[in-house]
Amino acid sequence: MFNDDPRHAHLFALPAGVDFPRALADGLQARLTPLSPEARARVTLLVNSARMRTRVREALVAQGPGLLPRIRLISAPLLFEGASLLPPPMPPLRRRLELAQLIDKLLCSAPDLAPRSAIYDLADSLARLFAEMQAEGVPPQVLRDLDVSRHSGHWARSLAFINLAEQVVQADVPDAEGRIRAQAEALIAHWQTHPPADPVIIAGSTGSRGTTALLMQAVAKLPQGAVVLPGFDFDMPAATWDDLAKGAAPEDHPQYRFLSLCKALDTAPEQVRPWHDAPTPAPARNRLVSLALRPAPVTDQWMQDGPNLQGIAEGCAGLTLIEAPSPRMEAQAIALRLRHAAEAGQRAALITPDRDLTRQVSAALDYWRITPDDSAGRPLAMSAPGRFLRHIAGIMRRKLDGQALLTLLKHPLTHSAGGRGDHLLHTRDLELRIRRKSVAFPDADFLRGFGVAAKCADWAEWLIATLPPMPDPAARPLADHVATHLALAEALAGGPQGGTGELWRAAAGEQAHRAMAELSREAGHGGALDPADYDAFLTSYLQGFEVREPVSVHPGIMIWGTLEARVQGADLVILAGLNEGVWPKAPDPDPWLNRRMRADAGLLLPERQIGLAAHDFQQAIAAREVILSRAVRNSEAQTVPSRWLNRLTNLLDGLPDAGKPALHQMRARGQAWLDMAQGFDADFRTIPADMRAPRPAPAPPVSARPRQLPVTAINRLIRDPYETYAKYVLGLRKLNPLHPSPDALLRGTVLHKVLEDFTRAALEHDPFAQLMRMAEDVLAREVPWPAARILWQARMSRAAAAFLQFHLAQPGRVLMLEEGGALVLKDPAFTLTAKPDRIDEWPDGRIHIIDYKTGQAPTKKMQEHFDKQLLLQAIMADAGAFEALGLREVAQITYLGLGSSPKPEMTEITPAIIAQTRAQFEDLIRAYLEPKKGFPARRMLLHEREVSDYDHLSRFGEWVMQDAPVVVPVGDEDAV
Repeated sequence: MFNDDPRHAHLFALPAGVDFPRALADGLQARLTPLSPEARARVTLLVNSARMRTRVREALVAQGPGLLPRIRLISAPLLFEGASLLPPPMPPLRRRLELAQLIDKLLCSAPDLAPRSAIYDLADSLARLFAEMQAEGVPPQVLRDLDVSRHSGHWARSLAFINLAEQVVQADVPDAEGRIRAQAEALIAHWQTHPPADPVIIAGSTGSRGTTALLMQAVAKLPQGAVVLPGFDFDMPAATWDDLAKGAAPEDHPQYRFLSLCKALDTAPEQVRPWHDAPTPAPARNRLVSLALRPAPVTDQWMQDGPNLQGIAEGCAGLTLIEAPSPRMEAQAIALRLRHAAEAGQRAALITPDRDLTRQVSAALDYWRITPDDSAGRPLAMSAPGRFLRHIAGIMRRKLDGQALLTLLKHPLTHSAGGRGDHLLHTRDLELRIRRKSVAFPDADFLRGFGVAAKCADWAEWLIATLPPMPDPAARPLADHVATHLALAEALAGGPQGGTGELWRAAAGEQAHRAMAELSREAGHGGALDPADYDAFLTSYLQGFEVREPVSVHPGIMIWGTLEARVQGADLVILAGLNEGVWPKAPDPDPWLNRRMRADAGLLLPERQIGLAAHDFQQAIAAREVILSRAVRNSEAQTVPSRWLNRLTNLLDGLPDAGKPALHQMRARGQAWLDMAQGFDADFRTIPADMRAPRPAPAPPVSARPRQLPVTAINRLIRDPYETYAKYVLGLRKLNPLHPSPDALLRGTVLHKVLEDFTRAALEHDPFAQLMRMAEDVLAREVPWPAARILWQARMSRAAAAFLQFHLAQPGRVLMLEEGGALVLKDPAFTLTAKPDRIDEWPDGRIHIIDYKTGQAPTKKMQEHFDKQLLLQAIMADAGAFEALGLREVAQITYLGLGSSPKPEMTEITPAIIAQTRAQFEDLIRAYLEPKKGFPARRMLLHEREVSDYDHLSRFGEWVMQDAPVVVPVGDEDAV
C-alpha cells in the first residue's frame, strides 16, 4: 500500500475541521481500490477511542459491500500476539488499597502532611504516578537519583516515601499500563526482524502517552505501516515549527505533540502529507485560528501576518460568540440553539468539559422533551444504587438520626421487592410522628411504639431487626465492612419479603453490582478501616465508575467530551464553558512531585494537558458552524475568558479592516440567542402587575371561631391575632423540623422537668447537689447531644443558687405541680384552660402561683397589657377552676426568671386585680366573637423584627406594618 512512498517514516495527517472518520475511510478506499477485494481484510486499523472505531466502521460500511479491515483500539490489552500468555496485570483497586495502607502509616507518623480524609485521594494520585512511570518507561532508579537539595523538605520527604512505596510495587506484577508497554516493546523488537507483510495504520491519536507514541514511531517506520494524525496544522509556517523545535514554546501549544513525533522520526513537519484531499469546511478560519494560537513568544507575528490574512469575513461567518451574564443563561441560550437544530434537522454537538453546564443544558432541553445523547453518562455515586449504598455506609458510621432514617426509607430502592405502597404509607406516618414528638434519634423502643400505634407492628419489627445497632468506632477489616454493608443493603432493598428487590437491576444496578463484587474480591488487601474511613473510601471508589442508562435519546443532539472533538460528524458544534479553569482546566496539583522534579525524571508535565485541550479546541472550532460560549460571571466572581478565545478576539479586534466587523457580527449573533433566552425566561418569571396585598384581618364565621384557648395563647391573641386564626380556626400548625436541635423550647422543657422532679422529691441535706444530680439525670434522658448537655448543665448550675434561694424562702408547702384546670364562661361562652408550673399554699390558706421562665421574666407593665398568663391563672383559681384546689384566694403570682440574670417578678393579687383582669379578658373574648371583628396580622408584636410562623400565610412583606388592617370575611357559615 505504501510501496511508492519514498519517505522513511509514513506520516500522514488530516487538517482540522475535516470529518476525520469519513476522510480516513475515503483515503483507505482510494489506496485499496487497485488491490484485490480481500486486501481490505488484511489491513489492521488502530484507533484511539470506541466512538472513533464506531464511526470509522460506519463510514466504511457506507462505501458499499466489501470486507472490513480489523479495527481495534490502540489501548486494547490483548492487541498483541501472545498477550494472553502473559500474567494478568495488577488490578487497579488492589494497587489502590495496598498504597492506601502505606499512606495510612505515613499519615500516622506525620499527621501534618494531610488529613485522614485524603488517604484514598493520595492513593489514587500515587497509583497514577506509578502507572505513568511504567507507561513512559521511567525506571524507579531515575527517581532515586533525583537531586532534591534545591527543593523544600516536603518534597524530599515525599520522594523518600515514593521510593519506599516503589519497592513494594516492584514486588508485584506490573499495572495494565506497564503490561501494555512491555507488550509494545516486545512487538517492536519482533518487527525489527520480522516486519508485518500486511498494512498497519494508527489513526486519530496524538501520541500524548509514552506507549502510544512508541507504537506510532514504530508503525510509521514499517514498510506497510502508516500514522494518520488528526487536526494537523498545514497552515503553520516553517518558521513557527522551527520556533517550537528550538524550545521557544512550552507544551501547551496544540501542535507540540506532532512536533515531538516528527523529531523522534527525524522528519520535518513539512514532510507530513495529507491522507486525503477532503476539503475543510472553513479554510479561512483555519488560517485565522492557526495565527491566533501562535506560541506566545512569537505573537508579534500578528502584526506582520494579520493584515495579510484573506477571507476573515468568510471564515467568521459561521462563528457565533455568546457571552452570557451567568452560567444559567449560558445553558438556556445553548438549549434554545440545540432545540432549533433539532427542529431544523441539524446534527448538533455540545462540546465542553464542564459537567455542571451539561447538566443544566440537559435540564433545559427536558422542557421540550429532548434528551441529548450524552457520551459521558453520570458517576455511579450519583445514581440511585450509588446513593443508596452511600446512605447505608453513612448510617454504619454514625448514630441513626431521624433525617438519615427517613432519607433511607424514602429511597426508591428501599423495600422494592414488593409492598412499596404500604411501605411509603408507613414511612409518611413515621415521619409525622418523628416530627410531632421531636425525636432526634429514633431507637427500637420508639419504632416499636410507633408500630403499635400505627398498626404496622410487622413493618416496625422488620425495621428494628434490619437497621444496624449503635456503630462501633473501632477499626475492622475492609472485608468485614463490605460484607456487612452488602448484607444491610440487600436486606433493606428486599424488605420483609426477602431478596434484593431492584437494587442490582437496570444499568446502574448492574454496574453497582459489578463494582461491589470487585470490591469484595479485593477487600482482603485493604487492611483495617474504621467506619468513617470506610464511608470516605466507598464514596471515592464509586465516583470512579460511569453509568450510561439506556434511554431514548434524540439522534441529532449530542453532548461530547473534548476527546470526541476529533470525531467530527456534526453540522453544528457548540464549544461551551470557554473560561480559564474550565477549558482549559487548571492542571491537577501533584502532591508527590513538583514540576521541576517531573521534568528531571522525564515524566509528563502539567502543560501537556493544556496542549491536548488546545488541540481539541483547534479541531472543534474548524467545523462548518461553531458557537463559542462562556459565562462572564459565575456564582463567585467575574470569570476570565479561555486563553484561546482571548487570543482569537484580541487578534480580530486588532485587525480594524475586517477583524473588528467580524467580531462585532459574532457577538451580535450570540446576543440574539441571549435575548431569546432572556425572553423565554421572562415568560415564566415575570410577575404580572397586581395590587399589593393588604394587611389581612380575616373574619371567619362566629361558629368557626375558637371557643377554647389555653392561657398561653392569650398573649398571641393580643399581640398577633392572625396566629390564633391560623392555628385554631384553620388548624395549621408549624411542622417540627425533621432534625431537632437543642433549642430554647427544649431547654425550657428540660428546666421545667428538673424543677418539677426536685420539688416533688424530699429535700436532702445538700439541696444544691440534689438539684444538680437530678438535672444530670434529666439531661441524660431528654437531651441526646453531649455538647448541649454539658452547656445546659453549666447554665443550670448558675441558676440553681437563685432557684434554691427562692424555693427555700417560700412559706407553706407545694400544693400542685403541672396539673390542669378549666374555667367555663357563660357570657361569652368560652373555656379557658391552664396547667400551672407550680402552686404553693401559704400557712394562711391563700395560694401563690409560680411560673418558671428560662429567659427574662415579664415586667409588671407587660403583664398588665400583654403577658397575662399568671393573672388569668389567678382568676381561674379564684373561680375554683382547679379541682385540686377548690375555691382559693390568690395571694401572689411570681414569674421566676432563671436566665443569665435570675430574678423573680412578684405581683400581689387583690380582689380589684381579679375583677379587673376578668372583665378585660371577657371583653377581649367578646370582641373576637363579634362577626365583623377580624384577626389582624402582627397587631402588636414585641419587636418589629420578630418572625411569626404565619408571616408567609399573611403575605407579610407585600404589606408593611404601617398599613391598616383590612377586615376580610372568610369562610361560609353553612359550611361550618
